[in-house]
Amino acid sequence: MEIYKQTNTEASKEFEKLLNNQISKTKNLIEGKIIEGTVTKISEKYVFLFIEGLKSEPLVDINEIKTLGLESKLKVGEKIQVLLERIEDKNGEVVVSASKAQKIKGWDILVKAFENNEPIMGKITSKCKGGVIVEHIETGSLMFCPGSQISDIPVKDISHLINEPQKFALIKMDKVRGNACVSRRQIISSGKKEDKAKIIEKYKEGDIIKNAVVKGYSSFGCFFNVNNELDCLVHLQEISYSRVNHPEEVFNIGDKHDLLVISVDKEKLQIGCSIKQLSPDPFEKISNYELNKKYQVKVIKLMDFGVFAELEPGLTTLLHSSEISWSRKNVSPKKIFKVGDKIECVITEIDKDKRRIAISYRLTKENPFDKLEKNNPVGTEVSGTISSMNEYAIYLKLDDYEIDAFLHFNDLSYSGVPEEVAKNYKLKDKLKVKVLEIKKDLQKLRVGLKQTQKDPFDYFKDKKINDTVTVKVLSSDNKGLTVQPEGCDLNLLIKKSQIAVSSSDARPSRFVGGERIDAAISELNYEKRKVALSIKLLEELQNKEAVSKFSSPLSGKNLPFSSLSDKLINKKKKK
Repeated sequence: MEIYKQTNTEASKEFEKLLNNQISKTKNLIEGKIIEGTVTKISEKYVFLFIEGLKSEPLVDINEIKTLGLESKLKVGEKIQVLLERIEDKNGEVVVSASKAQKIKGWDILVKAFENNEPIMGKITSKCKGGVIVEHIETGSLMFCPGSQISDIPVKDISHLINEPQKFALIKMDKVRGNACVSRRQIISSGKKEDKAKIIEKYKEGDIIKNAVVKGYSSFGCFFNVNNELDCLVHLQEISYSRVNHPEEVFNIGDKHDLLVISVDKEKLQIGCSIKQLSPDPFEKISNYELNKKYQVKVIKLMDFGVFAELEPGLTTLLHSSEISWSRKNVSPKKIFKVGDKIECVITEIDKDKRRIAISYRLTKENPFDKLEKNNPVGTEVSGTISSMNEYAIYLKLDDYEIDAFLHFNDLSYSGVPEEVAKNYKLKDKLKVKVLEIKKDLQKLRVGLKQTQKDPFDYFKDKKINDTVTVKVLSSDNKGLTVQPEGCDLNLLIKKSQIAVSSSDARPSRFVGGERIDAAISELNYEKRKVALSIKLLEELQNKEAVSKFSSPLSGKNLPFSSLSDKLINKKKKK
């Protein structure tokens, strides 16, 4: 039986029409889009909305409506704009947000104002780090105004500006982060711009302004008021030929000074001024000074990296910490000098282009390394006191020189673990050491303590491999025997495998402390200070010698050993 689908009936056409109509309605329902909903019901907690195309009524928290100031919309039949977040969540419900819709709408308004360079109305609501929070009056969007953009003049108290509706200029929009930056200063300045342009026209480079008043200062310069009509900046570098770290070192609020106009910027409506250029440049007097000669300087500033000093008022130079001492690199200037000290230094550099003078304090004194090289060359002994220690070396302050010597732990003793040996020494201990290496160009000196003693390795100077030595057993363990050759302070290890030819006899416990035994030298490298002893090797050498001495060329047998074996066989037969 065949079944045919009838598609041309009135019922099917009506169904198709309804279906297409429904599909067209849902096409506009896109998650993340702002849509309109009609209020159908209002309860104590929620506002119910009807949105065409949705299978269920979305809910909006009534507190959210009130927070947004939309109480007037809380009527059945009124329309409210919401953001469609989810058409269907895990519970099968529609999720919408009125606050997010308003935020997006507000952002669009701000973006449009920013693109058209239009001011917006806002009010300062609170202070925050680095500035204030501004609320957009139309949309309620929050924006940030930096402290520098609140006013065109420094303002400490802004209480009179809080919650006061006023114009702001949008200066930055970050769509990714969803934040905006505004400026009140720009609005204020624009009103004064035309008047200020007329004032700027009166000034030109080279003009001298009389009795400008100190208005304020910052880390980069000092602000002056000129004739009660214009503010100008004297940059930190233009205050004095001498080094100035902060304007407050030189000026007080209200002080009057003459200024020299050095720049006029008609676009930015700014003039730059200088105080130091009204006086002769003291650096021009540098021709009075010569390289590699001594001069007295005055300490005016102490820093971690060096000392600022004056050759004469206005002529400043730097004494770097590396040029204070021959032996102590980068010593702290504060430990040696104080402000006001007059010290003698040598000029080491004069750079007229960079306006830089370098001096040295250590060059006024004899190089202690020259004296050391002359009086105590490599191989001689010197005395010193332990001044400091670290994890691998000891530093000595030499008695007769302003030099710190380097004594590595490896150079403390010929025997023992270096780190353990170092524990025997402490600060202020006096030591007599030998000069091992002098690096005058690097200002470094290496010394050794063990080199002042007899080298126990000299015991093996006239010896060679296979030679026999008599040793004293110090101790025994599973590793072998710790021994000491007679007439030598070296402690050596005879490995367990080297105690005897027979493995059954290779027992360290056979030997007791204090016992004297013979061993052969199995390895000897004098340059690398490496030596190894073997009892096994000695036995093998002795056996070889016995074989060579007593064997018969006819039989090829070792007579002492073969005759002994024959006697044992005959003895067993008799039994």
